[in-house]
This record gives sequence, structure tokens and C-alpha cells, in this order.
Amino acid sequence: MRIMLAPMEGVVDHTMRTMLTAVGGIDRCVTEFVRVTTARLPTRTFYRYCPELHNDGLTPSGVPVYIQLLGGQPEPMAINAERAAALGAPGIDINFGCPAKQVNRSDGGSVLLKEPDRVYKIIDAVRKAVPDEIPVTAKIRLGFEDRSLLGDVSQAVFAANASELTIHARTKEDGYKPPAYWDAIADINANSPIPIIANGEIWSVKDYHQCIKESSCADIMLGRGILACPDLARQINAEQLQQNTTVMQWPDIVELLAQFCVVTEEEYEPKYVGNRVKQWLGYLRRQYPMAEVLFEEVKRLKWPEEIAEGIDRHKTPVIPT
Repeated sequence: MRIMLAPMEGVVDHTMRTMLTAVGGIDRCVTEFVRVTTARLPTRTFYRYCPELHNDGLTPSGVPVYIQLLGGQPEPMAINAERAAALGAPGIDINFGCPAKQVNRSDGGSVLLKEPDRVYKIIDAVRKAVPDEIPVTAKIRLGFEDRSLLGDVSQAVFAANASELTIHARTKEDGYKPPAYWDAIADINANSPIPIIANGEIWSVKDYHQCIKESSCADIMLGRGILACPDLARQINAEQLQQNTTVMQWPDIVELLAQFCVVTEEEYEPKYVGNRVKQWLGYLRRQYPMAEVLFEEVKRLKWPEEIAEGIDRHKTPVIPT
């Protein structure tokens, strides 16, 4: 059983990968998508999306980070995959799942699920462009408007010799509305020559069990669920291994947010630091009621020091012994 961290655009950047992999339980990360059009991207682009390349493609906790590419033309995708591999990417992931209208209008993401042959050509080109030892994975949804082409798309992925396939258990039209249709993955998984990774709507250990029951998958990918519950992967691992683990409580989350504030202040312009912290609090509110209280306290604050002071007020006071 493996747990992957989902590549959430505008959310799971290298700072978030650092925080969540430090908590534990994550086996692999994927970058936000690197958009490919027609040109070979400069080296600095890959380092911007994946600073972990400076550390052999690993987070500070030692978790590998695959570089995700998004584009609709085989040759440019292959050229840029070759560049990413040469820079030390542990693996290449191809995005066929993004539902954003702007991305789809630009010939990328889930719109390609309407053309299984193009899915094949893109993966095939990338697979041939990078060394055999570098995994080439793909991420799809159940379809665009509906699931009618799911079998064809999956077969295209297999025929192109992808290493693994992640399936977000909703169509593009479903967006992110619950439920996720994990059972739709089961038939694909039953006849797959490669590992299938189930993704979508896993918010708890209970959801994890239901997902693997319905999808028959051994591996999962966590997105919004682990942002709301940062130790979700660790909880799932501990249960699978029949080990005890300490579930993170609100004081633990406050310490994590304080660290995140410091890390983001080092990496971003001051005016953006508060937005990143507030964004994470928006997810944490689902799991921790006090996150709502903290969010209300800081939502109108702009500067990092103000945000940090607001977080500090939630820290458990040390009682002298």
C-alpha cells in the first residue's frame, strides 16, 4: 500500500510538500503541472516548480517528487520530459485530469480524454524520450462529459507503456462535487497490467477503507483530504501496519502553521505569505473547529508578522514546573 500526494495547482507547491512529507506517511509527491506548449522550457522553469531537483528530486524528508507535465502535443511533451529527466527528476507524470476551463481551452488536461489516440501518442512519445529506469505515469479522470471512453483511454495508457495510472474517480463534468465514484475504477484495475492509484474524496481513514473496497486498488492519492487532516497518510499507514500513532490535535496544527508561515515568508514576497496561510486554514476548518476561529482572526490581516502573531496567540502556553 502506497500513498501519493496529489498535485494541486496553486496549493501543493514545494513549501506544502515539505510540510506534509515531514508529518509522514507519504510515499511520493507530484509537482503542480508544468505547462508545455511548443517550446523547450528553460532549466529555471523546472527548478522553479521542483526545487527538490537540487536535492536529487527528494523533499527534505526524502520523499521523491515527480515532475508533472501538461500539454497536448507529443513532440514538445517528449522534449521537455527528456529535459526534466536529465535534470534529475525521479519520474515524469502526465496530466490528463485537470478540469479547469482555461487549461482545457488550451489543449491540455481532461479535454484530451475525448481523444484516446492522442493520450496514447503523448505517453508513447514521453516514454521513448526518457531513460527506461525513469517511471512515466499518467493521471486521468473517469472521462470528460461521461465515462463512455474510460476503457479506451485506459487501454491507450497501457499500450503506451506507462508505469502507473492514477484515476480521479469523477469526470470533468463532475468537477469536485461529491461523491467520488470509486467503483468505476474497479473494472479498470481488475484488468490492468500496471498499478492503478485511486484518487478523490478520501477525507478520513474510513473513506480510505471504503475507497479500496470499491476500487480494489492497493494504492491511493490524497489531495484535499490531507490538507484538511495533515496526518491522514500517517494514520492510514499506522492502521495498515497495526501500529499506534498519535493523532494530531489542534496545538500540533498551530505549530505546523507557525512553521509554514516561516517557510513561506522565506520563499515568497511578504504580500503572498498571508494568502498561503489563509488558504490552508480554509482546508483545516473541515477537520479542526478552532481553525475557523483562527481564520476569522487573521482573514483581514495582510503582513506576515501580523499573521504569525495571530497564530502565536493559539499556541498552548507553557506552564512552569
